[in-house]
Amino acid sequence: MKSISKQYNIETIIKFLENRETEFIEEWYKSTLTDEKDFNKEKVKLNGLHMYGIIKKAIRSSFCPKEVREFAYKVAEERLESNTNIGEFVFNVNTGRSIIIKYVLLSELPIIELQMIINEINDLFDQFCYHAVSRYTDLKDKQIEEKNLFINEIHNDKLAVLGQMSSSFVHEFRNPLTSIIGFTKILKNENPNLKYLDIIEHELNQLKFRITQFLHTSKIEVNGHHKENFQVSTLFEEILQLTYPSIVDNDVNIISNLDKEIFIDANKEELKQVLLNIIINSIDALREKEKPRKLTVSTFLESNKNIIQISNNGPEIPPASLNTIFEPFYTTKQLGTGIGLYVCKKIIENHHGIITCQSNKELTTFRISLPI
Repeated sequence: MKSISKQYNIETIIKFLENRETEFIEEWYKSTLTDEKDFNKEKVKLNGLHMYGIIKKAIRSSFCPKEVREFAYKVAEERLESNTNIGEFVFNVNTGRSIIIKYVLLSELPIIELQMIINEINDLFDQFCYHAVSRYTDLKDKQIEEKNLFINEIHNDKLAVLGQMSSSFVHEFRNPLTSIIGFTKILKNENPNLKYLDIIEHELNQLKFRITQFLHTSKIEVNGHHKENFQVSTLFEEILQLTYPSIVDNDVNIISNLDKEIFIDANKEELKQVLLNIIINSIDALREKEKPRKLTVSTFLESNKNIIQISNNGPEIPPASLNTIFEPFYTTKQLGTGIGLYVCKKIIENHHGIITCQSNKELTTFRISLPI
């Protein structure tokens, strides 16, 4: 008799839910969070109807877990296609759960049987949410991975083209410049008292220096091979000699705090490229500041890491820009390529290090951490 009574009560509640189906769907749909731009918006109501049917099967203990999983996958794919916020989706599902339980409670069945039915409904919704969110997350991760791969391919193509253009430009420009510098020296030797030759020679050397800078800041190749052990302070001395003309022209005061005991295993030319790029950028930034202009270079040990810091008291880098200065093709310079700091980051990462930048109104600091 108990079994017959239980089956009767189940059919009673199924009948009750069938009679309230339209009422339930309308109440639930009005409570959902939906975007006007969602081109799958009409499917939301149809999915609600389908879920309502699965709930009735669950009450009869006749639903198939595979059916729930496949339906959850279908809904997840629709939500991804609509670019829906997954939080909104979960809210809508749980709103449906609350409303259906409210309707079940209105059926006035015995409390013991109501509790069993509510447990079945909760279990169904839990499975549906788990499968839908898991599927959505997996698909979203795959989508992001594909986009990142596409972006990286575009960046690599642009970098390759820019590298070819840079190489061609430098070679075409350097050959006649070398000839002019050579003939200027001959002319100076033959006519030591000729006016303006010192100025011409100085300007030509400045032009040659700028081309060397361009080669270092626009160099694309990053391989990390041919490592050697070298003293960082000696490398800085070479770089400061190379940048000396710009340091003098811009009246920059160099403050050196170099630990002569620090040696690094790295590709010396690549690390030189990084430090030269940052120092050149710092000098360029200091041009925009009134005197005194200070550039501080420091090396020290910290937490079993070799730390290199380059600081300047130039203008503050806006907080929004700090998140993107190491991205390729991002630049604030009118004639910048936007790849200098990107290449720096790649070089440091290839040496298993980290490069960061902090900036405020008093100081902008580039910090490089490399393993000992």
